[in-house]
Amino acid sequence: MKESKEPRNNRILIIDDNPAIHADIRKILAGREKANDALTAAKNALFGAEACESDQTEFEIESAFQGQEGLQKVQEAEAAGRPFALAFVDVRMPPGWDGVETINRIWQEYPNLQIIICTAYSDYSWEEMIQRIGKSDSLLILKKPFDNIEVLQLAHALTEKWHLSREVKWQLKHLDQMVSQRTTELQSANEQLKKEIEERMLLENALRLSEDRFSKAFKASPIPLAIQSLRQEQYVDANRGFEQVTGYSRDELMGRTPQELGLWNDPGAGTAILRTLQDQMSVRSMPCRLRSKSNQLRDVLLSAELLDLEGEPYFLTTVQDVTEQLQLESQLRQSQKMEAVGQLAAGVAHDFNNVLTVIQGYSTLLLVGKPTESADRVPLQTIAAAAERASKLVRQLLMFSRKQILHVCPLAAQAVLSEIAQMLRRVLGEHILVKVVAPAGELLLNADEGMMEQMLMNLAVNARDAMPDGGSLTISAEFVEISPSLAQNNQEARPGRFVRLSVADTGCGIPPDIFPRIFEPFFTTKPVGKGTGLGLATVYGIVKQHDGWVEVESQPGKGSAFHVFIPAATATPAEPLAIEPPPLKGGNETILVVEDEEQVRGLVGGVLKSYGYNVILANSGKEAIELSSRIKEKVHLVLTDMIMPGGFSGRQVAEGLLAKDPALRVIYTSGYSPGMEGNDLDRVGGHDFLAKPYQPATLVQRVRTCLDARRETRAEVHA
Repeated sequence: MKESKEPRNNRILIIDDNPAIHADIRKILAGREKANDALTAAKNALFGAEACESDQTEFEIESAFQGQEGLQKVQEAEAAGRPFALAFVDVRMPPGWDGVETINRIWQEYPNLQIIICTAYSDYSWEEMIQRIGKSDSLLILKKPFDNIEVLQLAHALTEKWHLSREVKWQLKHLDQMVSQRTTELQSANEQLKKEIEERMLLENALRLSEDRFSKAFKASPIPLAIQSLRQEQYVDANRGFEQVTGYSRDELMGRTPQELGLWNDPGAGTAILRTLQDQMSVRSMPCRLRSKSNQLRDVLLSAELLDLEGEPYFLTTVQDVTEQLQLESQLRQSQKMEAVGQLAAGVAHDFNNVLTVIQGYSTLLLVGKPTESADRVPLQTIAAAAERASKLVRQLLMFSRKQILHVCPLAAQAVLSEIAQMLRRVLGEHILVKVVAPAGELLLNADEGMMEQMLMNLAVNARDAMPDGGSLTISAEFVEISPSLAQNNQEARPGRFVRLSVADTGCGIPPDIFPRIFEPFFTTKPVGKGTGLGLATVYGIVKQHDGWVEVESQPGKGSAFHVFIPAATATPAEPLAIEPPPLKGGNETILVVEDEEQVRGLVGGVLKSYGYNVILANSGKEAIELSSRIKEKVHLVLTDMIMPGGFSGRQVAEGLLAKDPALRVIYTSGYSPGMEGNDLDRVGGHDFLAKPYQPATLVQRVRTCLDARRETRAEVHA
C-alpha cells in the first residue's frame, strides 16, 4: 500500500482556565528526558524490550484559557494548514463555556480532533458527559490529579491515533482513486472492444456488398472516378463527374487510353502514374494538368488505387479539380506580396518625406528673392524639381500599396475623362489617336480625383509603350449593375452599382506567360532605366483602395483593354471655387512645434519665426508635455508630428494639451501615419493635417488659417 507523505502531527492544545494546569502539562510533555526515562522503564517492564527512538517525541503545545479562545485557536490552526492532533480540555472554566460545551462546539466543525477531558470526581459523571456529547472514540477522561506517565502515554497514543486516522483516510481515498481509475480503464477497454466488434461487423457487411451496389455508389459519386485496366491502360468505366471534368462522354472514354485521348498535357504523366503504382501500390494527390475535350487546361490532383476484379488487375483513378483553388492561392500570394511591399513603402515614406520637407523647404527659401540672372538660381530650381519628383514617387509607392490618404467625393465621369484626354494628347504624342467615349447622361463615381487622373495616366502610358509604331487609345465610361451571378465570375467582384472606366489600345497585347504578373510591383519588361515597374501596380493599388477591381482582356497582336470598376455615387459633386490664394500673413502668437527630426524642426522653427511668431521647439512628445507645464506664456497652436519615438505620439501630445486648454488649435503633420489611409486629407480627428513634404508658404498659410479659425470661434462664443 502506498504510504502518505504527510508528516507526523504532534501539535497539542491545552484549554483550561487554570495556568497551573498549563504549566504542569507542559512540564510533563516538554520535560522529555525525565518523562521518557519513566515511560521507557514502564515499557521495558511491560514488554520486556527497549523503547524505540520514536518515543522521544517533541510536542508543540499551545494554550487557551477559555472555551471560546480554544475554538478560535483550533479554527486558526486549521486555516493555516497546521491542525491540532490533541486537545486537553478542562470540564469547568467559569465564566464562559464549560468543557462539555467547548467540545461540542469544536466537534461540530472538527470532529477528528482527539480530546482528553480533565475532570475531578465532583464533576460530571461519564453518563452525563456521554449524554451531552455523544459517544465517540476520540474522547478520553483524565481524572485530576493526573499521573505524569499517564499523561505522556495518552499524548503519545492519541497523537499517533490522530495520525493513523488521517493515514487510513488517505489510504481509503487512494484506494477509491485506484478503483475509480481501474473502473474507468475497464470501461474504456469495454467501449473499445464494442467499437472493434462494431467495426468488424461493418467490415463484414461491406465485404458482402454486391457488385451492383458498388456500381451505383461509383456512378453516383460527385468525385470524378474512372477504372482502367492495368495492362492495356484502357478505360472500362467512368462516372458522371469524370465525364464533366474531361468533357468526354462515357461511350467516348470506353476502350480508349488517356494517351489516345490526349488527356494529359504532359505526355509522360501516364507513364509516371504507372511507375508510381508499381513502386508504391498507390498514387496520392499527384499534380497534373488535364486537357479537356474543348482543349481547356485544368489543374488536378490525381490519385490511383490498385483493384482486383475477377482475378484481373485494374486501378481506380480519382481526379480532384483544384484550378480555382490555385487561382485563389495565387491571388492570396499577390495580396500578401502587395501588403509586404506596402509596409516597406509606408516606412520609407515617413522617413523620406521628412528629408524631402527639408530639401524642398530650404531650396524654396533660397529661391525667394534670388535674381533671375543669379548663377545659383538654376541649380536651386533643379534641386526643388528633383525633390518634387521624389515626393511624387513616394506618393506613387503609397498608392500601389494602398497606404495613400484618400479624399473621396462624388466626381462627374465626363469631367474626369475630358480633363485627362487633353493632358494625354500632349503626353502621348501625335502618332497615337486618343478617343474619349463619354456617357450621354450624368455619370457619378465616388473617388479621389487626383488618384483617378493618376490611374488613367498610368494606363495610357502603358498603352503607349505597347504601340511604338502608333495606334489608337480609347477611354470610356459607363454605368453597370453587377448582379450576384455576374460577381461569381470574378473573385474580386461584388454585387452593386459601379462605373466602369475602360482604357483600350490597339497595341501588341500581353503574352500569356507575362499576363499573371502584370500587377506585380517592380516587374517590368522594359529595358533597364526605361521603367520602374510601378505603373500597373499603382493602378491596382488605387483601384483596391477605392473598393473596386480591375478586369483585363488581351490577345497577343490584337491589343489590350483594362476595365476598372469604381463604386457609383448618387450625390451631386460640388462646384469648384476659383479662389485666389490669400497673401501670406504672420502673427505674434505662441506656437509649440513638436518634431523629432532635427532638420525639419529647425526649418519649421525658422520659417515661423521669420513671420513674427513666438516659437517653442520640442524634440519629442515627452519634452513637449514637460515644456507646456513650465512655460509661462499661453500656447495658441501646436504643430506636431504624428509618429515620434519615446512613447508619445502626436495625437497623445495633442490630447494631453487639449485637456488643459480646449481652445488650443492643433495641426498634425506626417510623411505617413499607419491607420490614416482612407481619412480626409485636410482633417484628422477634428484638427488640421498637413502632409509632408510641404512648402514653407503652405506651412505659413495653414498656420494662419488655423489661428484665424480659432479667433472666429472665440468671437462666436462671446457673441
